[in-house]
Amino acid sequence: MSKGKNTDTQSPASHAADRHDLIRVHGARENNLKDVSIEIPKRRLTVFTGVSGSGKSSLVFDTIAAESQRLINETYSAFLQGFMPNLARPDVDVLDGLTTAITVDQQRMGGDPRSTVGTATDANAMLRILFSRLGEPHIGPPSAYSFNTASVRASGAITVERGAKTKAQKATFERVGGMCNRCEGRGKVSDIDLTQLYDDSKSIAEGAFTIPGWKSDNVWTVGVYAESGFLDPHKPIREYTEKEMRDFLHREPTKVKVNGVNLTYEGLIPKIQKSFLSKDKEAMQPHIRAFVERAVTFMTCPECDGTRLSEGARSSKIDGISIADACAMEIRDLAAWVRGREEPSVAPLLAALRHTLDSFTEIGLGYLSLDRPAGSLSGGEAQRVKMIRHLGSSLTDVTYVFDEPTIGLHPHDIQRMNDLLLRLRDKGNTVLVVEHKPETIAIADHVVDLGPGAGTEGGTVCFQGTVEGLRTSGGVTGRHLDDRAVLKESVRKPTGALEIRGATANNLRDVDVDIPLGVLCVVTGVAGSGKSSLTHGSLPAGEGVVAVDQTPIRGSRRSNPATYTGLLDPIRKAFAKANGVKPGLFSANSEGACPTCNGAGVVYVDLGMMAGVDTPCEDCEGKRFQASVLEYRLGGRDISEVLAMSVTEAEEFFGAGEARTPAAHRILDRLVDVGLGYLTLGQPLTTLSGGERQRLKLATHMGEKGGVYVLDEPTTGLHLADVEQLLGLLDRLVDSGKSVIVIEHHQAVMAHADWIIDLGPGAGHDGGEIVFEGTPADLVAARSTLTGEHLAEYVGA
Repeated sequence: MSKGKNTDTQSPASHAADRHDLIRVHGARENNLKDVSIEIPKRRLTVFTGVSGSGKSSLVFDTIAAESQRLINETYSAFLQGFMPNLARPDVDVLDGLTTAITVDQQRMGGDPRSTVGTATDANAMLRILFSRLGEPHIGPPSAYSFNTASVRASGAITVERGAKTKAQKATFERVGGMCNRCEGRGKVSDIDLTQLYDDSKSIAEGAFTIPGWKSDNVWTVGVYAESGFLDPHKPIREYTEKEMRDFLHREPTKVKVNGVNLTYEGLIPKIQKSFLSKDKEAMQPHIRAFVERAVTFMTCPECDGTRLSEGARSSKIDGISIADACAMEIRDLAAWVRGREEPSVAPLLAALRHTLDSFTEIGLGYLSLDRPAGSLSGGEAQRVKMIRHLGSSLTDVTYVFDEPTIGLHPHDIQRMNDLLLRLRDKGNTVLVVEHKPETIAIADHVVDLGPGAGTEGGTVCFQGTVEGLRTSGGVTGRHLDDRAVLKESVRKPTGALEIRGATANNLRDVDVDIPLGVLCVVTGVAGSGKSSLTHGSLPAGEGVVAVDQTPIRGSRRSNPATYTGLLDPIRKAFAKANGVKPGLFSANSEGACPTCNGAGVVYVDLGMMAGVDTPCEDCEGKRFQASVLEYRLGGRDISEVLAMSVTEAEEFFGAGEARTPAAHRILDRLVDVGLGYLTLGQPLTTLSGGERQRLKLATHMGEKGGVYVLDEPTTGLHLADVEQLLGLLDRLVDSGKSVIVIEHHQAVMAHADWIIDLGPGAGHDGGEIVFEGTPADLVAARSTLTGEHLAEYVGA
């Protein structure tokens, strides 16, 4: 074969294509960014730092990654774009040098009960094909092993037209699915406790219903049962006949007329399921959520024993292992089982499956099982699961965007994550990482520090350059980069203990432990060692426990810190009392809303396949309220001016003078305590960072009555400087008489603890045991565990 001569006299380094080695951002103004202009080197690892709320996510995710995604979508036809989300162009003057961006964020994976670790990756799909080829007895195609596919059988006549001839013939259709009929592939069945819905010794007329909001004068709820004609409203429910009970609990929707109004009557159980169970529990009011938790119990499906699969799918096996057994194994054990299979006919499939399963182990998730519900993964675990599909990718010159990839990782595991980030970079990719951990900042080729403060005090670039340059830059991050905690000289003495005996939740091995009360207790251990199983799954009920976990705050653009914390209720009442009008007038979601924008403050124009445009409402000028409502004042301010205040300003406003409102002041005090004094009361929740949302949630729970607080990684999303403030808050909680139990990996929190419980020694079936109990000083002195070694290194012992 002849080879053509290279006639290009230019050296490779001077080629025009090689000059595009920077991502240029000029004039970025998303959220709190203040005309930010930076240049980011391509094919390097760039870490973005700064205090929580300084604008890191606004720059990386809402500007760079968002514009890359929008430009990719524009390459598709107008027809396809009609099915895609409409993405508006970020508020930025120039974005140049972008490459395809792949975002790996902290968002929890779908909470659908049928979504598992296996379905969220390609592992389950490959396993189904494997069993459909090698499983004995053979029961059908891959769909026969899928708990998301129901079996379908149909038969009937079809008419076939060919030219002038018409012929009728019989046809049958059959699809074999692997779904369990009883639980419909969910693995659990729900049961409603009827005693929580009504008192059967009373009649409907006597107020038998104990459901929140179901009052006797409500025609839509109680009235439709009392006046339907199907039931005797004056007979105690326990005396109903079999037919009356069936109508009462299970009747299909039926049109009835009540006091001349056409309404729909249906059985109590389906009505409760539609009214309460189909809604997101996190978005419910506290008393409604408590009712649902009392009234509904979930139990393992007795027919499939929680495997979600039909009997046929469970009966088909490879060397005595069914697909249900395979999915229940820890992934590292499943990988070993797959490596033991030698079958030339499916060799490519086995190789791909081995690679995927080994990626789980490599990324530190070998302790998971494929049947683990995706919604039960922590934010850090979910992010690493999303990484798996990218580890073996042949793509290069891609921009990977990570949001705190070390979340949920023990110090022992951070080095492994760093190695993965460097591998992606070394393949010729641009890696952008939002991160607070010094261990990850240290490996960066380029650092961008935003600040100097949070919210309106941030949004500017304080430093960009090398890690060494950051250390000497004099900024907040540079000053705290080499911070090392100091062990306490003295620790608090417990005032009691929570006894846990024989804990076996998940991987716990019959654990007995006394969790001390009246102190700051830290539960630690490598990821997957059993920390959450011990604290969330094994704590005795009824101990006044207030749990603040990592479930995300849900809310639309209409939700803000004032509505989420309940602060707006006392504010509305104060406005109403001062002006002699109804509180509903001061809600942008109710009577006081501007009719033009319906209280949104903006008018949205849908442009079809193109990104929609929202412009400030001309009538209310973005204030969200009717002009007549803004005439009412409290302490010289109208409601829109109050919602535009920062938390710190509002705390002073409602603390004294004409506007003094103790109920509002208490909530504002808690928001200041958790370091959110810079937020404005009306700022949409959608604009808050992950760390801000976590602290907002903590502030809300601090108002609940309880003696024991359980916090799940409260340092998530916190800058090194913010951790000090968090430790001060934890101390104040303990000094006020509360008991604080913290699940945490951050060494500064461990060093500050009064008592440490360390689980391990490994993850999954290698964990689940207490490997140390005692003070931080004892843990450092012993160095008997991985945690002890890393804490000793951190404090310089």
